[in-house]
Amino acid sequence: MLSPLVITLLILVVAAILLLSDRVRADLVALLVVVALGVTGVLTPREAFSGFSSAAAVIMAAVFVLVAGLQVTGVTGQAGALLLRLAGSDERRLLVTVMAIGMLLSLVMNNIAAAAILLPAVSGLASRTHVRLSRLLMPLAFATILGGMATLFTTNNIIAGGILRSQGLPGFGLLDFLPLGGPMALVGIAFVALIGFRLLPTHTGMDGRRAGEEGHPDLVDVYRLGERLFRARVPAGSALIGRPIAASPLRDSFGVTVIALERGGELIPVTSPQTEIEQGDVVVLGGDVEDFRRRDVEPLLEILPARQWSEGDLETGEVTVVEAVLAPRSGLLGQSLRTSRFRDKYGMAVLSIWRQGRPIRVHLGDLPLEFGDALLLQGPRERVALLETETDLIVLAHDVAPGPALKPDKNKLAMGIMALTLLLATLNSARIGEIMLAGALLMVVARVLTMDQVYSAIEWRTIFLVAGLLPLGVAMAESGAAALLAERLVAWLSPLGPMALLAGLVLLAIGLTQVINGAAVVSVITPVAIQAAQQTGLDPRALAMGVTLACSMAFMTPLGHAVNILVMGPAGYRFSDFMRLGLPLTVVVFVVLMILLPMLWPLAIP
Repeated sequence: MLSPLVITLLILVVAAILLLSDRVRADLVALLVVVALGVTGVLTPREAFSGFSSAAAVIMAAVFVLVAGLQVTGVTGQAGALLLRLAGSDERRLLVTVMAIGMLLSLVMNNIAAAAILLPAVSGLASRTHVRLSRLLMPLAFATILGGMATLFTTNNIIAGGILRSQGLPGFGLLDFLPLGGPMALVGIAFVALIGFRLLPTHTGMDGRRAGEEGHPDLVDVYRLGERLFRARVPAGSALIGRPIAASPLRDSFGVTVIALERGGELIPVTSPQTEIEQGDVVVLGGDVEDFRRRDVEPLLEILPARQWSEGDLETGEVTVVEAVLAPRSGLLGQSLRTSRFRDKYGMAVLSIWRQGRPIRVHLGDLPLEFGDALLLQGPRERVALLETETDLIVLAHDVAPGPALKPDKNKLAMGIMALTLLLATLNSARIGEIMLAGALLMVVARVLTMDQVYSAIEWRTIFLVAGLLPLGVAMAESGAAALLAERLVAWLSPLGPMALLAGLVLLAIGLTQVINGAAVVSVITPVAIQAAQQTGLDPRALAMGVTLACSMAFMTPLGHAVNILVMGPAGYRFSDFMRLGLPLTVVVFVVLMILLPMLWPLAIP
């Protein structure tokens, strides 16, 4: 029979493989780990499910609710307007302002939420100031990650505190990360503003395209939609005559999308699938013209000569073309346009999808949507304002006016509840879970939020990720796996001194974080750091602090943090773009960590 240590290591290896493959979602992997640890007897049922009742899970859920209270009252929506007033038009000043506000927002909310709130504003500013979006979005993503290092309200930091408490050690308080994480964040922002900005991409993906007359990139050109647009006339006797677009075989049988109709010399963008096709209409189609020509043997349409296309060709006074990205908690993730009934639900047609640095323009209906996808949409201008209130999409508008607040009259109340909650949590770190939950419930009692809004606000994937990974830390400690790994590490590095041990743990965490979700890394490395500290007589909380901050240094690839994936689509980043700026930034932040941590968190136990 296999020992608990061997079983734990096997579960760890399988979980790492699943996370690296990116074929199984991280939260599902975490739940499978819980089941595996319980079924194999490594943990008791109570231990296996302890993550769901932990203070870490409660704190994370409460943070989502408190932030939602600020969002529905319009508090967070003012960030875009503030950004416009402060930024000006100078690229360097704009970059610093974007990073500063991103860092400040991430102090009180989830990093991804902070980036998602600022994304439309930054996009609008880029359009107005003629600064390329790729020069701003990576700094925004990095700033939210850096800001998250200075607060407890980050998944990694909450998990690390939970692991400490599970092993009978004091957890981290609300302000414990600020003295060390704050200087790291400030130095990181200063590095990007003074030196690193030269390493930002200038001809990447969407930003390598020409700008339109109004200063923002021509979206039709950006998505290279003109390469897949063609015109065809409806001849006499065509089976399409008199049929609504939705009832035509063009999408299902021929793999093309009706973009617009030319009727009587005027371009009529299609805003309803019930628009009927008439004889003599010229249909503007999106798809592979040669493939369509081979299939259309009847023929349904007469192909016309090719022409040049621009964004203005698909817009009128009533119809516009806009860009949007999938929100972090979007219900569209994993669904196709067909199964989600996208056009019926949002009143907009999807013309193209930008994914991993390239546009996808054909066979869109059955393509499962992924996090980080950017969508090129066409529809009524009046729908854009409504689209901005949808939780599934983030509209990259050409302005930075804050979206409509649902309860603007309660904004002071929401800010007061948040401030009081943070103050009490700071004064009594031992009861931080209870205090944060009380603050979240006060948002409901004060009628800032309804219970239905509470359930919608909580990012359940993150909650399950936290609750599922905490028992892994317990298993690492109880099975002896953490002690075994710590022994090996101590044997190699302890002869070189405590600083070498700290550096080894930090570098190991940084390396793993580039390819595996940081929350998974912190749940594995933190127990090892605690065991290493106990074996060498060092302070476990000091080593845990170093490892936890290292697990947030996800700058060199987009894989380590979801906020990097969020900005990839709109800016058209490639993997190499992250390495070019992320590597030197990691080195700078690592040096700051190694200098300040021993001063603020002495390694030796007094």
